[in-house]
Amino acid sequence: MKKVYPLILLVIFIMTACINNHNKQTGIVIEMQSPELADTISVYITGSISVLGNWDPATVKMQSLGNHIWRFCLPDQVPELIEYKFTLGSWEKEAGGANGLPLQNFILKPKGDTLVKHEIYFWLDGKPRTFQGEITGNVKYHRQMHGEGILDRDLVVLLPNTYELNTNKHYPVLYMHDGQNLFDPATSSYGVDWQIDETLDSLSKTDQIEIPIVVGIYNTNERTADYTIGKQSEAYAQFVVDVVKPFIDKNYRTLPEAENTAVGGSSYGGLISFKMAWEYPNIFSKAFCLSPAFKVQNIDYVQNVLDYKGERKNLTFYIDNGGLGLEEQLQPGIEDMLKALEEKGYKKDKDFFWVSDKEARHFESDWAKRMPQAFVLMYSKKN
Repeated sequence: MKKVYPLILLVIFIMTACINNHNKQTGIVIEMQSPELADTISVYITGSISVLGNWDPATVKMQSLGNHIWRFCLPDQVPELIEYKFTLGSWEKEAGGANGLPLQNFILKPKGDTLVKHEIYFWLDGKPRTFQGEITGNVKYHRQMHGEGILDRDLVVLLPNTYELNTNKHYPVLYMHDGQNLFDPATSSYGVDWQIDETLDSLSKTDQIEIPIVVGIYNTNERTADYTIGKQSEAYAQFVVDVVKPFIDKNYRTLPEAENTAVGGSSYGGLISFKMAWEYPNIFSKAFCLSPAFKVQNIDYVQNVLDYKGERKNLTFYIDNGGLGLEEQLQPGIEDMLKALEEKGYKKDKDFFWVSDKEARHFESDWAKRMPQAFVLMYSKKN
């Protein structure tokens, strides 16, 4: 196993207030020192809250202090937990490690006047990266699919092992967001994929589940707007319903009815998956919601469920979450959603499943570990 040397020095201590760009004092300061970078280089910070750009890698520029140090001052009112990263303006040039992989999210729990210092020695260079591993199974790519009101994007389709062997058989379909992260570490944002291909290959040998066609819908740099609440997320949902699904049903042997159609994703992808199933029950009957952001910042989709007065929708939900880092911040909203579903007549372990892993973080490898159980719960032949 390749040895990875410690790369980051993290120091937190009480300090005096900092002046931000609005001449307002704040006591929460993040500093980053990178000895290899010239002081003229633009360094950005991005993270899980709007003041950090909601994970846009080129929105929030840090202040250069000289001597290879950059600073950002947070406002006084911030959530109890923040996750963030550093970039040079794109995800292709984010802070990395000696192993050539991006660093995991930094986590901050502000308490009073706080200074956080990081030392970064490596940055990704924007060149294509290669990783061990390969796609297991038969995948097809469809490039630059167009939807009104959103950016064009690619699709990747994973076919069941039996697809070419039995040309009379039709299959259920699972539409998943963040498609580049599902099967291939070479295209995944962090060099770690969800291993959906390996998981379904293993499950196909046990004959436990109905193996679906999995359609990965790539994200873009407008991921947050696509996957949260607002006009653009409505356009994204329409793209999946009116463009992607008809295209897949036309070109592959699918079972197109709602009872055989599911949608899934993680974080904001978990939110949009629930939202699409809830608002299009005539299209989807299942939603995989891993670490979903049901109720964070100005988002509250729990209230949408509570406000619904109609008959119970014929839906099944898989919901899960971890317990470390950002997962702590998502926990209250998940608990509120579970209560809301019960209030609306959905029964635990029948109409919805909830899986909790207190040792899991908000990361691809953690979602990969939970997917085998998710598939068994949602696609079991015993159901």
